[in-house]
Amino acid sequence: MKVTGMKVFLTEYDRSKTPEFPKKSKVVGVRIFTDEGIYGDGEVAGIHATYAAYGMIRDLWPLIVGQDPFSNEVLWDHMMLRTFWGQNGGAFWYSGVSAIDIALWDIKSKALKMPLHKLLGGKRRDKVRCYASQLQFGWGDYDSPAVMVEDYVERAKLALADGYDAIKIDFLNWDDKGNILREDDRLGLLSPYYVNMYSERVHAVRDAIGPNVDLIIENHAGTNTQSAIQLAAAVQDCNIYYFEEPNTPVFYNNKNVKDNIKMPISHGERIFGRWEYLPYFLNKSVQVIQPDLGNAGGITEAKRVCDLAYVFDIGVQIHTCASHLLTPPSVQIEACLNNFVIHEQHVRSKNPANMELTDKIVMPKNGYLEVSDAPGLGIEWSEKALASPEQYTLKA
Repeated sequence: MKVTGMKVFLTEYDRSKTPEFPKKSKVVGVRIFTDEGIYGDGEVAGIHATYAAYGMIRDLWPLIVGQDPFSNEVLWDHMMLRTFWGQNGGAFWYSGVSAIDIALWDIKSKALKMPLHKLLGGKRRDKVRCYASQLQFGWGDYDSPAVMVEDYVERAKLALADGYDAIKIDFLNWDDKGNILREDDRLGLLSPYYVNMYSERVHAVRDAIGPNVDLIIENHAGTNTQSAIQLAAAVQDCNIYYFEEPNTPVFYNNKNVKDNIKMPISHGERIFGRWEYLPYFLNKSVQVIQPDLGNAGGITEAKRVCDLAYVFDIGVQIHTCASHLLTPPSVQIEACLNNFVIHEQHVRSKNPANMELTDKIVMPKNGYLEVSDAPGLGIEWSEKALASPEQYTLKA
């Protein structure tokens, strides 16, 4: 079997009515064709600089055309070693490789008529526990900024009503007047106004959901070492499951945060490849990692990173915030891991426009996603996505 062609498209959909946030989400997808008629789909994770990844995929094409898709690990190393940007590559190189790698796994799994989890070593569980993610943006049709304490509480209750027993919220996007917080509002030692506002919101949600629901707090790396330590201290009595991206992911600063707070830390959606993850493992500054299949190097490299994390007793939650295409392969990996923690079900998955990009949607039932035994990804791009006016096709 040989790779003979590839379609690459860029499309977008309405993202949010939330003021001052991007109104559109861009999606970069690929479909790789073979000489045996089997094709595979892949996706770049939801990053803002999508045009860079869109172009990077074209640059990688000469390294995979005519090659055997079953040699996906060989091709991964080939793309790393034969491109200038591959070694110590950043987000755009990893994103381009990710989309290609996912499509190659899709082809191999379809050709063998086996689910991904069998090719990855076998599943350890038949379903994965999920948490409702990014409730500050809403939950379902409820799409407006969470400003008042009551807004956070209401969204938490909506998620619990859907069967979730774990949620994640960024409590520091807007002040109590609905103004978006700027960089200077969140960096350095914070004023009592912001610390108390944050604390009140977190405590109110914890009181509303009770002690048996896991609560993840998320700062989107908008705070730094000083402000993250302040905020963690203000809510350390809330039994936080883990604190996601408390600061810009830099392993030495992360160690400072970890040494001064009393809750687990997670990072990963902005960390790429084994080489970047290793310093966090060695200095024990992270307890949960969050690689995203769409920018961590695809299934091949994400699995390598997860297995390396296991050596250090570090848990894994695959990061997801793209289309539904990346949910099934994320679940397939999570089903195989010794160190799986929980699966992220992003609020964006409930967006009707996002649902139109794939031939099916994948949503939890009572807070759990079942592990499919279908070959390939078990999902593919819809005709609407493939008909995007912004696309190019490459052939042997």
